Amino acid sequence: MTPPHRLTALGAALVLAVLAGAGTARAAPAPATPAAASPVQALPAGVPPFVNGFGLTLLPEDTQVNGPTDFTLTVTTGQLSGKHKIRILLPATYASDPGRRWPVTYFLHGGGGNVDDVVAAPALHTASMITVVPDGGLKGWYADWLMQNTAEGRADWETFHLTQVVPFIDANLRTRADRAQRAVVGVSMGGFGSLHYAQSRPDLFGHTAALSGGIDFGMWQVRAAVLGTELDLPGAWCAISNSGSPGSGRCVGYGPVVDSDAIFGSPYPVFDADRVWKAVDPAAPVNLARLSRTDVTLYTGSDDLIDLHTAAAAHTVKARLDKLGIASRLVDYGDGAALGPGCDGGHHYGCWAPAFADYVPRLEAAFVAAD
Repeated sequence: MTPPHRLTALGAALVLAVLAGAGTARAAPAPATPAAASPVQALPAGVPPFVNGFGLTLLPEDTQVNGPTDFTLTVTTGQLSGKHKIRILLPATYASDPGRRWPVTYFLHGGGGNVDDVVAAPALHTASMITVVPDGGLKGWYADWLMQNTAEGRADWETFHLTQVVPFIDANLRTRADRAQRAVVGVSMGGFGSLHYAQSRPDLFGHTAALSGGIDFGMWQVRAAVLGTELDLPGAWCAISNSGSPGSGRCVGYGPVVDSDAIFGSPYPVFDADRVWKAVDPAAPVNLARLSRTDVTLYTGSDDLIDLHTAAAAHTVKARLDKLGIASRLVDYGDGAALGPGCDGGHHYGCWAPAFADYVPRLEAAFVAAD
């Protein structure tokens, strides 16, 4: 019987190098069919009414009201084991302007993070758009896992987000439900997710931004980071939420240890064993070509041992997009001095918050231009 947590000596070396220093490809899932209409759920005062559907079942008793236009839903789904949160930030005039529909931005948090990380990036709560923050798991990697029998249980994150959460939000909130009015953005692990989702479903997203993202699976440092999350080795690539001081490197961990092949299969480029990694690699030209009608923005620092690698990945992606003739914007803020006083060029919200402050007005302008 194969050992439950496969990792060769080479694989261990790759993982430790990153942490100390800082199967078959699946076809795109078919759109989910909404479930028969269910009664409007009794949610706390101030929360708009929601109806179960698209495979999601609300748990009203677990709803959290964080502020007048900020609340967190809890849902269950057959695509994932356990309960999962969706944090929603509404424009201040959402309730008082009932005839208006709004663009939507999906924010994907990083590894070791959660939906509450969004408060560390206040620019994402604006007067002109809805922001939705779905749970991405401590190490979900915004993927439908190859192995569904690990300690994590069912783990079809991509299906959950793209065929359940997106139509669920459009069905329950007054959204502008077209790609020109929908964006997906993310940090670190979520930076991979944002670019991957924009490539997987260009029909859904007209705008994407990856901040310090693990967006080049051709780099062994990025593959090693994924292995580090599978093996629950908290370290350099942990996304820091608002509860940790920027640059502290703290995180709650990545959850239970799972097989090192659990998410994308074998990472080793031998006899095409890493075919799934190559199939979903955001930096692969065949995948980048799917962004021909998408506004693409990349941010990265380059002044610590983590963003040194995300910078290399971002520059590779930018160069390949240029070669394909696809317009994009890359902001390499180096040591962060020009970005904001809390940024040192590292892998944390001290840099990501001002990066979003730079990006969001540009996104809002793009939404208006597409109107």
